[in-house]
Amino acid sequence: MSTTLRWFLWLWISAVVIAGSATAPLAAGFAGLMADAPQSGRIVYFHVPIALASFVAYLVAAGWAGMYLWKRREEHDFASVASVEVGTLFCILATATGALWSEVQWGAYWNWDPRQTSMAIALLFYGAYLSLRGAIEDPEVRARLSAVYAVLGFAVAPFLFFIMPRLARFSLHPKPASAEMASDILLVVLAGAAGMTALFFWMAHVRRRQLSLLAKAELLAD
Repeated sequence: MSTTLRWFLWLWISAVVIAGSATAPLAAGFAGLMADAPQSGRIVYFHVPIALASFVAYLVAAGWAGMYLWKRREEHDFASVASVEVGTLFCILATATGALWSEVQWGAYWNWDPRQTSMAIALLFYGAYLSLRGAIEDPEVRARLSAVYAVLGFAVAPFLFFIMPRLARFSLHPKPASAEMASDILLVVLAGAAGMTALFFWMAHVRRRQLSLLAKAELLAD
């Protein structure tokens, strides 16, 4: 069996295992809760885990960026940008599901609630990161500046996800949200967050490998 075939077989097996770990807790919770849950409650089972996984992704990106600044290894840069890309995808999904929850709960998709606003700012912040990478041609300069930007996110992400919404005098979201959840609902949400986080790590790993292979292909082409 070739190395490439073994690699894709390993990815497929990993996808099955991780997908199972991500969905099994949710399925167990859904069996007892989804039938009686209101529409807004059903959205929460997806919205909160995706939002928490996006926060983890940005912290992981900052960690890999710090490793790059320390050791100057290209693989660390690839791991950092892969984490940002997947984290931003999750953040978009969290914003979309949050808008659905807002429409059901408050009658409008967007209310400029502090949490909605903080998520929008996070998307702008990391969208600027991706734009920065696309604007710089020199690989070393791109990696170094991107790493500094991502490390800054280690302070920005916690502020936007947790501190800024709590500083607001008024918020339609409960503070803290977990205080409003029954124990069984909270358990399912946390299990979903663990599953989504596992899914993030797998997706980021695949993306990092892709970036590495593309870089090697460019070197061979030259």
